[in-house]
Amino acid sequence: MEENQTMVTEFILLGFCLGTGIHLVLFGLFSLCYTLTLLGNGVILGLICLELRLHTPMYFFLANLALVDIAYACNTVPQTLVNLLDPDKPISFAGCMMQTYLFMTFGSTECLLLVVMSHDRYVAICHPLHYTVIMNWRVCAILAAGCWILSFLLALVHFVLILRLPFCGPHEINHFFCEILSVLKLACADTTLNKIIIFTTSVFILVGPLCFVLVSYTRILMAILRIQSKGGSRKAFSTCSSHLCVVGLYFGSAIIMYLAPKSQHPEEQQKILFLFYSFFSPMLNPLIYSLRNAEVKGALRKAMGKEIHSKLV
Repeated sequence: MEENQTMVTEFILLGFCLGTGIHLVLFGLFSLCYTLTLLGNGVILGLICLELRLHTPMYFFLANLALVDIAYACNTVPQTLVNLLDPDKPISFAGCMMQTYLFMTFGSTECLLLVVMSHDRYVAICHPLHYTVIMNWRVCAILAAGCWILSFLLALVHFVLILRLPFCGPHEINHFFCEILSVLKLACADTTLNKIIIFTTSVFILVGPLCFVLVSYTRILMAILRIQSKGGSRKAFSTCSSHLCVVGLYFGSAIIMYLAPKSQHPEEQQKILFLFYSFFSPMLNPLIYSLRNAEVKGALRKAMGKEIHSKLV
């Protein structure tokens, strides 16, 4: 580092370049989304832990997904809310780097969990007689732990590579959180290696898993079409269609962000796409995956019934 360069110690997140009135509206909307995210995923976690009927591999992975969504939202949303009220409030260099690292970790974990969940549904529908043998608790624990550990390690590679870069100004990040590509634009050195690793990792964590998910659901669809019972086929199709909605939106947006040519997606458009990851996806996952499920709704009614009964007594 040259002596006439001053290291950046904090960043300003520009967020959404809109008027104060619009910022207050967004603050209210994002606060509501954040509250619903914590409430929805918290309820799912609580029900799965307390209800013995939900102690199955499918709900074990759903609990992991709910945990990721809570962590995901807590990593990005609070800072965004702060900046909506005070656009000039900075985030420290260490805080920004940690937010970048955790964003990549939780994003990768969610991608891998969606793959594992698609595999779980494939085994349950296509090999129901062998389901308990194939998806035993040891296998489930290994798959879940593998998702978390691999994600932490992949994010660590990016974290180490970005820490080696000098940041000597400017200190304004044109985003509402410390997204890695936006942070790299402020580096005072060549970031080609970082971008190559990001692209390679994106192919590994997005394209490969997406192909695996599509193959799994293609086989599931073929198995559903062979089910004689209309009730059974309807239940299986309902579950899988919900999963596919989340997979399509999540992977589709991520692929556009990290693999599509950047010239086709201006920065303001990229911010809108990232809103899905940070605000809407964690909020919608409990509704799509769990609260539409008859078993989860039954457990929720049972829990509420117990609560009402205890108050009456």
